[in-house]
Amino acid sequence: MATAGSSLSKRVNELISPGIGVDHPRAAVVAIDLHRGHLDMAVATMPTLPEVAAKVIAANKRLFDWCRSVGIPVIHQLTSYRDAEEIRANPFWRTRAEDPAATRKNVLRHNIIGGPGCTVMPQLLDARDFVVNTKKRYDCFLGTDLDFLLRSHGINTLLITGVNTNSCVLATTTAANVRDYAVIVAEDCVDSMDGPALHAAGLACIKTAFGFVMNTDAIMALDGLAPRRNSSV
Repeated sequence: MATAGSSLSKRVNELISPGIGVDHPRAAVVAIDLHRGHLDMAVATMPTLPEVAAKVIAANKRLFDWCRSVGIPVIHQLTSYRDAEEIRANPFWRTRAEDPAATRKNVLRHNIIGGPGCTVMPQLLDARDFVVNTKKRYDCFLGTDLDFLLRSHGINTLLITGVNTNSCVLATTTAANVRDYAVIVAEDCVDSMDGPALHAAGLACIKTAFGFVMNTDAIMALDGLAPRRNSSV
């Protein structure tokens, strides 16, 4: 015999979007540092490999085009610093600047305001997008109004893309998880200037403890994620 409690539990389970654990998902893309400082080889101070940049740009464009078409907002997170002192305030980053073999050896001149790196790659930016350009550390929530922007628009599910998988993507996924957002990292839309092993390690950490890792096709196929698709059913 079913009890009132078991009936309620069944009804709640039926409301949960399969696979992501959230009632009535309202999604937004959080696109991390898809700027010229990483992805434009002509001006990048901390570049990915050229082939990584090309792949990341193409994959993100595909996801963004679909998201905009179904009413999912795109929020660009853009690192920018007033001066090198804001960067040097981080003790570990200071040591990277002193190591000529480090991938982050140019950190003290990375994305200083007014430089060409502080620009979202033009093929990924649309007039409908939001830009948060006060990011200064790996965690996109720290010192920015990202959380306010998300909550004021009723967002409870984040589609995270960008670079680098093992630093900003990992730190932001962790920060979103502890704020009780559902997190999906778009596997084909993230990568790292630190190489494939650390890219894979970042994804392994995320899917073990902090969020889901899916490719764009799987994200597009999720039931209940796309507002306009939902309203037309």
